[in-house]
Amino acid sequence: MRHALMVGDFSKATHLSVKTLRHYHQVGLLRPAEVDPGTGYRYYTPDQIPTAQVIRRLRDLDMPITDVKAVLATPDARTRGALIAAHLDRLESELARTRSAVDSLRDLLRRPAAAPVEHRTIPACPAIGITAEVDRADLPAWWQGARGELHAAVQAQDLDPTGPGGGLYAGGIFQDDRGRATVFVPVAGHVRPIGRVEALVVPAAELAVTTHHGPLADADLAYGELGAYTARHEIGVAGPLREYYLRDARDTPDASQWVTEIGWPVFRADPDDAADNDNSDADTATDTDADVGHGTGA
Repeated sequence: MRHALMVGDFSKATHLSVKTLRHYHQVGLLRPAEVDPGTGYRYYTPDQIPTAQVIRRLRDLDMPITDVKAVLATPDARTRGALIAAHLDRLESELARTRSAVDSLRDLLRRPAAAPVEHRTIPACPAIGITAEVDRADLPAWWQGARGELHAAVQAQDLDPTGPGGGLYAGGIFQDDRGRATVFVPVAGHVRPIGRVEALVVPAAELAVTTHHGPLADADLAYGELGAYTARHEIGVAGPLREYYLRDARDTPDASQWVTEIGWPVFRADPDDAADNDNSDADTATDTDADVGHGTGA
């Protein structure tokens, strides 16, 4: 073969290692122009160098080999552009998730002292709500859709919200990645069931409550504080975890300004007695008998 490059020279010309070229040969991504049947030596042509350069850049962008094959196989420039653009969109989404995770970790490392924990008696209240068995991975999308549907129903049925909207979340969502979830808006007036929307009564509860400021993606920090608090004082009981959305996306698009109350079910106990069980506990607790209608609205 005239003007053939042995694998070592082709490696130097393309900045692809011999090991990588062997792998690309095995998976059918970049086959040598010729393989000597006696020695097994692989030979490439100069015309293959541009292809190798394209492959290296696509692989540097973490494009899967199957997608690289598709890009190289299509003769249509528009199709090639669409394949590359789709991969770049995936990279941007992954980068956004990475940035969010980095910001969350930085916040965790420099987070301030734990927020106070309040013991609160919540009376039962009528509400409009949506309930479903939800996979944990689907919970954010389900939550957003259900909340939008609920508030549209409140407006369409001319109902009067009596407090901030909230949610009830069974432990299975966190323990088994699937469980019962309810989002609700406390209301006064007759609720007409339609579609997923129904009338319900949010049950009474004794809760240890703390306030989370910021996006719900970081709410696990508040959950962690509450879980540790109830464990130290041995007051946790079975029951759904509860959230009240005092300020959310309906009030401001700035997630750093969101305010969420998080409640952990407990049995009634004198918080002063509980504090005596752990003199080093930095948590503070107050005791109130109040509805949660002190928020910014449903």
